[in-house]
Amino acid sequence: MSEYTLPHQLTGEQQRLMLMSALLDPVERARIAQLGVRPGWRCLELGCGNGSIAQMLAARVAPTGHVVASDIDLAYIVNLQMPCLEVRRIDVLQDAIEEGSFDLVVARALLHHLTPARKALERMVTALKPGGMLLSIEPDMLPCTVTEPDSMHVFWQGWLKWSVEAGIDYFIGRKIPAWLDSFGLNDIAGEGYTAQFNGGSGWARYWTETMRELGPLLLKLGCVTEKMLEEFHACYQDPHYWTNVITFTANWGRKPA
Repeated sequence: MSEYTLPHQLTGEQQRLMLMSALLDPVERARIAQLGVRPGWRCLELGCGNGSIAQMLAARVAPTGHVVASDIDLAYIVNLQMPCLEVRRIDVLQDAIEEGSFDLVVARALLHHLTPARKALERMVTALKPGGMLLSIEPDMLPCTVTEPDSMHVFWQGWLKWSVEAGIDYFIGRKIPAWLDSFGLNDIAGEGYTAQFNGGSGWARYWTETMRELGPLLLKLGCVTEKMLEEFHACYQDPHYWTNVITFTANWGRKPA
């Protein structure tokens, strides 16, 4: 993985990621708390984006723990400074990662961009200490395949067509438990979070900003039309339009002691 589908340099990308953090960080924080992260733990976050979760982890493991906040692009985290926190550039498919070193390895919305994703997950497992916990949060866009009205159903079919051609797996969330099982992890479990939202809401703004950045590419590739984009933006600005399009699936497991 050498670059993002939506590079950090894009105008508005930092704000889009901040919005994503506001929407998903509470869900991830709750799961991390349930996994028992505590002072003294060594943690690795891959694809940490703006570093919001890494900072939370550093506060939880202080004063004797250590958190590595990693990404392939450090633009948003290079100036992060707090006790117990190390910023490091890591490409999970290419770069060296300490084996058997971490009590927790976590990644959110990372694996669906990677090929082969299973290899990346295996490397995450390898980085765990015996008894260490892995937490993966990835999308499953099954809800968008049955969205209404017909104009939105056709729009999301175009989006999924683009994602397949781009090598992005928006159904990977459901695959993770079987992969963790094949790697020999114990106590494997998972749960999904699906937001029901209306036009103008935080989730609607997130998708609107995403489509503003990717819309020109989708048009160029013929995955959507100008009319489809116009109808998308109309629905996602209408407070009386309600929908759900994505489930974020949290899956976790423990490496045998």
